[in-house]
Amino acid sequence: MILNDRVRALLDDRSFAVLATLNPDGSPHTSVIWVTRDSDTVLFTTHTKRRKARNLRRDPRASLTVFAADDPYQTADIRGTVELIPDPDRTLSIQLTQRYLGEDPPEDPPGSERLIGRVTPEHVGGFAR
Repeated sequence: MILNDRVRALLDDRSFAVLATLNPDGSPHTSVIWVTRDSDTVLFTTHTKRRKARNLRRDPRASLTVFAADDPYQTADIRGTVELIPDPDRTLSIQLTQRYLGEDPPEDPPGSERLIGRVTPEHVGGFAR
């Protein structure tokens, strides 16, 4: 699926997103995350000790709502599947932390592994006023 210019602009800005994954019992789990994009896929970072990573390893289906920091009524709703990719150098974590906070990220918890979540959109909607 190709993202339109409005959705691309949201992802290229410092917009926040809420990622919904499925817990083992089928209940939803949500996390506020930072996002960026690679062409028409959405990228986020996590590590193996996070609930979202464990949920996505079991069931890659996810829903993502992206909203503009300066106008939360500008949104994009993206449903799709997530591929988890190892990021041992923490490249995306460093990139997103510098983009959103202007500093390097703290160290990951001992024994965890850094991952990139790559969302392949299957449905895109949203709202703009």
